[in-house]
Amino acid sequence: MPQFRAAMAELGRWLTYETCRDWLPTAEATIETPLDVQLTARRLDLSQPIAIVPILRAALALTEGCMPLLPNARVYHVGYRRDEATAQAHCYMSGVPERLSSNERFLLPEPMLATGGTLVQLMQELTARGADAGKIRVVSVIASRPALQRIGAAYPSLHITCAAVDDELDERYYIVPGLGDAGDRAFGTE
Repeated sequence: MPQFRAAMAELGRWLTYETCRDWLPTAEATIETPLDVQLTARRLDLSQPIAIVPILRAALALTEGCMPLLPNARVYHVGYRRDEATAQAHCYMSGVPERLSSNERFLLPEPMLATGGTLVQLMQELTARGADAGKIRVVSVIASRPALQRIGAAYPSLHITCAAVDDELDERYYIVPGLGDAGDRAFGTE
């Protein structure tokens, strides 16, 4: 359990870095070195609004790695529960404000994209509340091809940074070979 959670946090950090390096605005800054040399460099413009929207509870471990790279980000938690018989997700809690700014950027950490249904629902919620779909990015550890096809059909321009893609789902809609239930493994509840 601690090794899995630590690995998820580390993956969260690297995946966030990869998805943000060409997405977040930068600003020119003057930096003084310890040798009293001044130079001009580019750095992240942390004045731009950004929010992290982790899907409870599996995304919490991944979010641990996202937050140090985005220290000024708001965090809006959402909770979805999957009906094991139908594989349909149902929202049971949302910390997303009723109105969102179209200027705000959103990072959605989601360790596993099995069917893609939860992510599509979250995208619908965010855009219905005013988010610009072009300012939303996803970081995921593993995704199935069917999930990526479903998400791509609904949001063709959505950028997803993913560490691995598995080809199929089993009869219970679990990613094969996958990595098991990320929430259970991260928090020792399997």
